[in-house]
Amino acid sequence: MQSIQANNYLVHFNQNAYEALNNHLKETKYSNVFIIVDDKTNEHCLPKFLPLLETDLTIEIIEFESGEANKNTETCIQIWNVLTELGADRKSLVINLGGGVVTDLGGFVASTFKRGVDFINIPTTLLSMVDASVGGKTGVDLGNLKNQIGVINVPQMVLIDTQYLETLPQSEMRSGLAEMLKHGLIYDASYWRQFLNLKSIDYADFDELIYRSVEIKNDIVIQDPTEKNIRKALNFGHTLGHAIEGYFLESKHKTTLLHGEAIAVGMILESYISLHKTLISAEEYTEIKTAIKGIYDDIKFEEEDIDPILELLIHDKKNEYGLIQFALIEGIGKIKINQSVENKLILDAFQDYKS
Repeated sequence: MQSIQANNYLVHFNQNAYEALNNHLKETKYSNVFIIVDDKTNEHCLPKFLPLLETDLTIEIIEFESGEANKNTETCIQIWNVLTELGADRKSLVINLGGGVVTDLGGFVASTFKRGVDFINIPTTLLSMVDASVGGKTGVDLGNLKNQIGVINVPQMVLIDTQYLETLPQSEMRSGLAEMLKHGLIYDASYWRQFLNLKSIDYADFDELIYRSVEIKNDIVIQDPTEKNIRKALNFGHTLGHAIEGYFLESKHKTTLLHGEAIAVGMILESYISLHKTLISAEEYTEIKTAIKGIYDDIKFEEEDIDPILELLIHDKKNEYGLIQFALIEGIGKIKINQSVENKLILDAFQDYKS
């Protein structure tokens, strides 16, 4: 697979990825290497990765506990302290091996340690391969507010090896699939329709679907690296999806949702809003709702859940001038950004989701 040129770095695939990494290590005079993992990738992915790493440099492993609940500044402080204790300097290299939590947090840690050290991302989940691999967004959550603290800073390279997907449970694969569906809905109708009958997909060709998803996100990000315009298209499903994810994360009475599970709900809700703003047809909405509900279990919302979710929308980092901003689809495969939505329409969307 040909590498994809992103903004100031390359995304490499499968075997070519390790050749690129090892050549980079030979050509760049790093002082040492720090590999950041969570407990899951330490167990399942690190043993696959280390034998492929060709270097005489000292390698240190830094592990933190997996899960969105640990994507916070407290974890960053712990890792900054470990880096300091182990002698990391401005010539150190950080390799982030893991899912989106690891690459987001690890990228932020590297970008801020000693005002920034080089880092490389190796996403190991489907979600991180098709989403966190492109764009340079790094950061952590602030309480139940998603990605409130962070910077945009690109890695030296991204390595995508789909063999790591063999370590994932099906729930994590479905979580990543949500971002792939989103890419089709906002950018490529023919790509979206490849997922309408998942049973017909030849998973031997799944690498090609991942590659296309990375291409789509990269095409958008290259046009708008700092999210002033078209990059906002990638927020489709995320305005409500992030609020739902944050609420379920913090609520003692709810089971924490995977990112993709929350975004799947968000895409249905925001498609309903698109319908009632006459941006999509009833047939398109039915197609979207039926397809997504056919993949993901329904999430139960009680009446008392809705107000706290709407309250979280106020703090969404995508808001501007105090107004909640939505990216809505304008027909399948197209997007309309900077859309304000009244609360009643959001409430109606939740009611329709339950039906």
